[in-house]
Amino acid sequence: LGDSAICINPNDPRFTHLKGKKAIVPIVNRVIPIIEDEYVDIEFGTGCLKVTPAHDQNDKVLGEKHNLEVIDIFNDDATLNSFGLHYEGKDRFVVRKEITKELEDLGCLVKIEQHLHKVGTSERTKEVIEPKISAQWFLNMETIVEPALKAVLEDEEIHFFPKHYTSTYKHWLENIRDWNISRQLWWGHQIPAYFYGDGVEDFVIAETIEEALELAKQKTNNLQLKIEDLTQDPDALDTWFSSWLWPISVFDGIRNPDNKEIEYYYPTNDLVTGPDIIFFWVARMIFAGYEFRNEKPFSNVYFTGIVRDSKGRKMSKSLGNSPDPIKLMEKYGADGVRVGMLLCSAAGNDLLFDEDLCAQGRNFSNKIWNAFRLIKGWEVSETLEQPKSAKIAIEWYQAKFQQTLIELEKSFDQYRVSEALMSIYKLIWDDFSSWFLEMVKPAYQQPIDAVTLKAVISFLEDNLKVLHPYMPFITEEIWQDIAVRTPEEALIIAEYPKMETVNENLINEFKVASEVISGIRNIRKEKNIAFKNEIEFSVLNNDNINTDFDAVIEKLGNLSSINYVTEKVDGALSFRVKSNEYFIPMGDAIDVEAERAKLEEELKYNEGFLKSVQKKLSNERFVSNAPEQVIKMERQKEADALAKIETIKASLNSL
Repeated sequence: LGDSAICINPNDPRFTHLKGKKAIVPIVNRVIPIIEDEYVDIEFGTGCLKVTPAHDQNDKVLGEKHNLEVIDIFNDDATLNSFGLHYEGKDRFVVRKEITKELEDLGCLVKIEQHLHKVGTSERTKEVIEPKISAQWFLNMETIVEPALKAVLEDEEIHFFPKHYTSTYKHWLENIRDWNISRQLWWGHQIPAYFYGDGVEDFVIAETIEEALELAKQKTNNLQLKIEDLTQDPDALDTWFSSWLWPISVFDGIRNPDNKEIEYYYPTNDLVTGPDIIFFWVARMIFAGYEFRNEKPFSNVYFTGIVRDSKGRKMSKSLGNSPDPIKLMEKYGADGVRVGMLLCSAAGNDLLFDEDLCAQGRNFSNKIWNAFRLIKGWEVSETLEQPKSAKIAIEWYQAKFQQTLIELEKSFDQYRVSEALMSIYKLIWDDFSSWFLEMVKPAYQQPIDAVTLKAVISFLEDNLKVLHPYMPFITEEIWQDIAVRTPEEALIIAEYPKMETVNENLINEFKVASEVISGIRNIRKEKNIAFKNEIEFSVLNNDNINTDFDAVIEKLGNLSSINYVTEKVDGALSFRVKSNEYFIPMGDAIDVEAERAKLEEELKYNEGFLKSVQKKLSNERFVSNAPEQVIKMERQKEADALAKIETIKASLNSL
């Protein structure tokens, strides 16, 4: 009933005889043209497409291209209007059955086939939706899009993080169509268009109905018009058409474009959002910024990842795959949930939700709290002299903290929020809790000196400052427990740590010292030497490493002393760090034969490993084709294996 043409593919030899001809639509007896367009799929159906511009989106495009008549046969309730002839007022489903019978009676029905196709339904009512043409309001995008494209792709006034989203932005904007800004909803900003007649063009735009009346009188030259003759368009503006003004309207910049707040705050620095609304919101805010203020709305856009379930699906109420955040917080703490999610949420990458991530965040919270409890439990002595081990430990942690602070600034500059958190995580878990506190911790039931405790508290506070944006609750709680503070001294407004020069040498020296301590602990563990028992320790200092951390090594290794020797120590267990060799004399508690068997097994493994590496390096094809970095790694493996073998052989000789 709404058909206005039949379309064939010009390359279809079956219908050459129909080119330029016309057809008659049964029942309505409407004469319609037979048009040609390559849009028609020769392989699909009969190859003849009936075109109904008022009730199909693709047909509408064809209709505009070929200047076809648009015939709307539906009322808004999906009953037929006057174009339905004798079916007027009847429901679409009723008419479909009746029209089949009428076509059959007229002898126009050749055959009926079952055809499976997609049918749109309402999400709420589940009712089948009928496409229907209607008058809509559009925003012409031809000129408004140019400044937004230029700002991101050419002038780089606005930066995207991650950068690859500029491609998505470019694709959207270069293929943009006019924006349909009207919605058939009962809520939202009603469109300020007032109709004074039945024609599509019979309207005026005004802020109030009184203004609209005056404009309508001018447009129609009808001074007899009354307010009762005007009807405001019932459509509401698209939600995004309100949201695109957000950077301006929050400071009342539309109504009062020169007020102090908009002048101070606009443009802002950063927008944090999801990549799924890069066009719906981000691009449109940029449009609005240049359209209404001739200026960008923000300088940087950081795209977060989207949290998905374990199957990669988006979280949604309809799927029921979204965990209850309140229950998660009750189980893991708000900070634990925040950290668990952020640790595995690299910029722009989607995150597959796993509750174990929240458990990791909770464990981190516990680590921080337990470190604070340990410090709070120490007794302090004002007269006790600061040990050498504590003094060098403080110098080292100061350098380590400053090094991490620089890493954080680099990560924040690149909007790598997850990597910044991981840097803080390692600093607090490994460097502060596992190393620094062990280095300065007083002996059992002994007090700590006041100088060291003051430094420890200062470092703890600095740790809380850098961690606070990620874990605001536990950090503020500990901050308030450290000392009595006023609201003006709250952590949330505390001054952020300042960057200073980093003592890289001290950091590198501690790396060696930590490896030495780990070597001592490994031997204690392997040989079942109790930590409470002091042991002798000798060093063959081939690398001429300074002795700054000797006091720390003595303390954490529980050594009776550190002796520097010029030759290898016979009858001692040994290990190597770089070129230095370290010796621990064997006591009566060690089973020499068992130790010999273990070392021989270890020697056999390392010799086999060395053989496989050397075989690879002797392969000319591998050396010629492999990247330089790979070759370098293999040669390092060879050198490490040779050093290890030499150390094992030396230990065997000592036995």
